Amino acid sequence: MLHFLDSLREVTFVSTALRMALAVLCGGVIGMEREFKRRPAGFRTHILICLGAAMTTLTSQYLLLVAHYYTDIARLGAQVIAGIGFIGSGAIIVTRRQHIKGLTTAAGLWASAIVGLALGAGFYEGGIAATGLIVAVESLFGKMEYKMLSKAREVNLYVEYTDGKALDSMMSVFREMGIKVTDLEITRSISDGDGHAHSVFMLRLSKKGHYNDLINRITSIAGVILAEDL
Repeated sequence: MLHFLDSLREVTFVSTALRMALAVLCGGVIGMEREFKRRPAGFRTHILICLGAAMTTLTSQYLLLVAHYYTDIARLGAQVIAGIGFIGSGAIIVTRRQHIKGLTTAAGLWASAIVGLALGAGFYEGGIAATGLIVAVESLFGKMEYKMLSKAREVNLYVEYTDGKALDSMMSVFREMGIKVTDLEITRSISDGDGHAHSVFMLRLSKKGHYNDLINRITSIAGVILAEDL
């Protein structure tokens, strides 16, 4: 711990103002990366969540240390950790292609609330360090995750196509590339009305196979409208 900050760990006007300012700053830094990527919960949302969590901890400390209400000082903070799930769930979207989006944003909101609780409690070192790590995970680790996914052997592939001949051609490509189809789900058939078939393939790539090569081969098939990873 940094001992020169000990005087700011007490509940005073200066320490309260500092904790609230740091909550706004750290929440804004975390939310800025989400805002640049046009996610539903961005700059202001992260600031408000981080500030609200900080004020929750400050209120708990005030009730115990200043107002002398003998209550469980961690109770309000525990409710924040549980309650933030309702906000996070609103950022998670399941598309009609069964593609889940918003999990990283929801996790960032939850982590932002924890940062606010830490700062509100006067744990400046932990809150600031966590902010830097969260930003690093959201911005820098995305490239690492993309490289890991590109080397993954198990792939869920969503494909839209116009007729059964396209499906036969896809199966031929899988055989040529040594790809094993472990499961196939027809989410919408051609007879459903829009003239397109929608399928989800669970595939196991060969050791020499590459995901980008697979996508290029599938999208070049006549009748295939869209092919993407889920």
